[in-house]
Amino acid sequence: MTETSRRAFLSTLGALAGSAVVPPLIEAQATIQGGGWDMSWLDRLTGKHRQVFDFTNPLMLQVPRNWLDAHELVYGLKHSELTAVVGIGSPSFPVNATDAMYQKYPIGTEWKITDPTTGKPAMRNIFLDGSGTPDERENSVRALQRRGVIFWQCNNALKRVATQIATAVNRPQPEVYADLRASGLNPGVILVPAHTMLIGLCQERGCAYEKI
Repeated sequence: MTETSRRAFLSTLGALAGSAVVPPLIEAQATIQGGGWDMSWLDRLTGKHRQVFDFTNPLMLQVPRNWLDAHELVYGLKHSELTAVVGIGSPSFPVNATDAMYQKYPIGTEWKITDPTTGKPAMRNIFLDGSGTPDERENSVRALQRRGVIFWQCNNALKRVATQIATAVNRPQPEVYADLRASGLNPGVILVPAHTMLIGLCQERGCAYEKI
């Protein structure tokens, strides 16, 4: 082999060796993308049947409960074998709000949520544990969470919620938004960047779609 051929051969080997490190670097970069949003929970969408419920009516929590019950009745599938996601924006925000937020802000008044025990605008989250008979309480947030149902809150909607509340209580919107984001959501609720984006991502992962 001539010296020129030897240098060309070594140069080719060096180029190939350099290219071999590119895929791991690309993979490493991909794992840190997301703008600070943890999207890993999407990997939990693995049920035999999957559905995302686009919630616009907070009084319809019995629908995901019925979905779970029907699959067990017809196919014998337990909730651990199913995936149900409840996506919430502005209209159904009261479903995700903590009792503390109901007491601090006029959520019951603004969203026209009446507490059945008082007949007045709610000062607590009536959806969290439900009310009425034990069967009716199975339509509550906590009962559904115990069956693996995932609840999210749209961040864009949370900003609109903060604007509505800030106007009602005459406080700066950024202050109310920071409060809602820091401690305004029920345990287990996932804050997502955009409702419309997550509906699409859930469908890409095999979820059927139902608007309620």
